[in-house]
Amino acid sequence: MLVSLLCLLLLSACQPGSGLPEMPAAASGTYRLGPGDVVRLITYGEEQLTGEFRVSDSGSIALPLVGTVAASGLSPDALAARVSQVLVRADVLRTPSVSAEVVAYRPIFVLGEVSKPGQYPYQPGMTVVTAAAVAGGFTYRAVQGYVSIVRTKNGVAVEGRANRQDFILPGDVITVFERRF
Repeated sequence: MLVSLLCLLLLSACQPGSGLPEMPAAASGTYRLGPGDVVRLITYGEEQLTGEFRVSDSGSIALPLVGTVAASGLSPDALAARVSQVLVRADVLRTPSVSAEVVAYRPIFVLGEVSKPGQYPYQPGMTVVTAAAVAGGFTYRAVQGYVSIVRTKNGVAVEGRANRQDFILPGDVITVFERRF
């Protein structure tokens, strides 16, 4: 009995990813823009200031007539307010009415023991298991109980272990481990 328990403990300690720290839960609440997101800005009554804009690697969007506007880390509503301020400051409009919405989120990446590893579009509310499903499902050799997630936070990549039901965020790199028999 003691020998079998010891063998079981040794095998579980040898499982891939078992030594990773737990990934902190994805913060719920307002979505924050980041490089790669595409936003639609609607400036009412101003066609030339309305359109879709991609957040650049530097975290900004390029708007006609006013130039670049910092967008990374802002909510869509905060971006709309910032664009309004910039339009007033540049003396382009006196009382602009601007709205913003996310058209395309930055992608997620699913690697390892899934049928179709690769880059996939993020959808709000995605969990580890839905990301695996989008990637064609787990292979027969996959560790299905947990994965590794690499998440960039404030410019720093952090890796941790996440369970099947944990929420993911845009830009996450998810690795599904191969189980040892």
